[in-house]
Amino acid sequence: MAYSRRKFIQASAGAIAGMSLGACGRDPSPAGSALSSQGTTVFLNGIVLPVDHDFSEHSALAVRDGRVLTVGNDQDVLALAGRNARIIQLDGRVVLPGFIEPHMHFALLAGLGHLEDIGPFRKATFKDALDALREIRDRGVGEWIMARQFDPILLEPPRDLTVRELDEIVPDRPVFVLNASGHIAYVNSQSLAMVGITRDSQDPPGGEYGRFEDGSPNGVLYGQAAFMDILLSNRETTDRMQSGFVQAGREVGAQAAALGITTLCDQATGGLAGPKELESYRAMFEGGQMKARIRAYAYSEQPGWDEAGVMPGDGDALMRVAGWKIVTDGSNQGFTGRQREPYFTRDTIGIFYVEPEELREAVLDRVRRGWPLSLHGNGDAAIDSILDAVEYANNRNVDVRSFRCRIEHCSILHDDQIRRMQLLGMVPSFLINHVHYWGHVMRDDVFGPQKVQLLDRCQSVENAGLNWVMHSDAPVSPLGTLQQIRVAVARDLWKEPDTTLAPNERVSVESAIRSVTRNAAWACHSEMEIGSLEPGKLADLVVLERDPRKVEPTAIAEIPISETWLNGSRVFEG
Repeated sequence: MAYSRRKFIQASAGAIAGMSLGACGRDPSPAGSALSSQGTTVFLNGIVLPVDHDFSEHSALAVRDGRVLTVGNDQDVLALAGRNARIIQLDGRVVLPGFIEPHMHFALLAGLGHLEDIGPFRKATFKDALDALREIRDRGVGEWIMARQFDPILLEPPRDLTVRELDEIVPDRPVFVLNASGHIAYVNSQSLAMVGITRDSQDPPGGEYGRFEDGSPNGVLYGQAAFMDILLSNRETTDRMQSGFVQAGREVGAQAAALGITTLCDQATGGLAGPKELESYRAMFEGGQMKARIRAYAYSEQPGWDEAGVMPGDGDALMRVAGWKIVTDGSNQGFTGRQREPYFTRDTIGIFYVEPEELREAVLDRVRRGWPLSLHGNGDAAIDSILDAVEYANNRNVDVRSFRCRIEHCSILHDDQIRRMQLLGMVPSFLINHVHYWGHVMRDDVFGPQKVQLLDRCQSVENAGLNWVMHSDAPVSPLGTLQQIRVAVARDLWKEPDTTLAPNERVSVESAIRSVTRNAAWACHSEMEIGSLEPGKLADLVVLERDPRKVEPTAIAEIPISETWLNGSRVFEG
């Protein structure tokens, strides 16, 4: 028997036709929802870029009952729309399909987004970060001291938080600080004692306990396997997932709408609360209060998905389960991404969170069950293991091309790996802000001047004909699609504005736009309903004050978002 994802493709097509899907029990067409506009709206006298196959340009767009009716010139669109249509004058503004964020972390933004941000974009020095922790302590709110976004590699000089600093600041309560990558945590002695981590503790599978030279734990925990027990011991965190998560998620949706983003693809659904997180996602849309769609990838590290009967395609056009997420290694800037050779300044090759043999069996099992896969791979050795696993399934009578298996972050990519991705029909998904914010440390500390040229190879995969996408990995880097377009086109460095990293990997504005609209919809198995402004598709769109093709690349991120529309209804107006 040949395994493919034909059944899932049929389900996605059924969403357009209005068939019922999965456990949600809703009409997948949102035409009757509170988020959907009834009647006809015509946008005139602008620049309409539907991001169709030819990247055509028009002056007008008509939307009827939440879906795209037509694009064309003003006269033809008006004639088709009819005399009762609502008219919106664009006055030269630019209309694009709503942006799709194909990789972010809803639980971290909604569940932990309330924590103090002590990252380098707000706290420029190690001392500033420590002072912020003292301020949290002095406010005396909560039983724990918690913060997020700490990133030592962007500090001068790079320096980890250890129990020595944290015990001095907070000797009597647990401390938990999450690294910006989400792959490392920093805790004090109270937190270590709470879960029994001592000098004699063995590293957990897929994680490591940082240690001082004498072997005692230093409070730096590498990999979720090393720190999740501590995080989930915090009742405030678990309570927030139960009580305030829905409203916090709606706030994330509003933030997305203000940035022109109409679809958020969560790449670790269930990471904090398991399959019941899907119930919270569904609840966000009740009463028409959620301003962005959700595509959910079930996090493989959480049990219970099969027992709960969750399947890809469950849901509707607003919230749907899209695939299965496996994290194979860590973070390159945290020196835990798994490499073929040691890091430039560290005698380590990183960590396999999932050993290659185990990954092969996990990939084969999931695709045979019909699950599209999203496979986190930062280091080149981790990407090798992913390619080996997908090829292993391909060689066992599985039509892997139909699954559009994604490599998330896909940071360091060699030519031989690109050729293998072509053969297997895979999707490179780049954390493009690595180039801008971390490019200088990737060059000087992580990879060295030669290997760093292989970072986020957008133009190379474009030349290879791959449908590539790019993402923010928020909160690792901030949400913001125009910023991603800017980085892909300019590839300039945050700390060195006049330096271009791997200039041969710069792409055109059109290619960058395609990656966050049409390509991203395809990668999220939603291309039949979103991703372009073609007749019959859902009317998700963003209106920009200026044309990103006609400004300096470094100015693209500064273009104001004028309006964002979801299902033909305006959900943001600047």
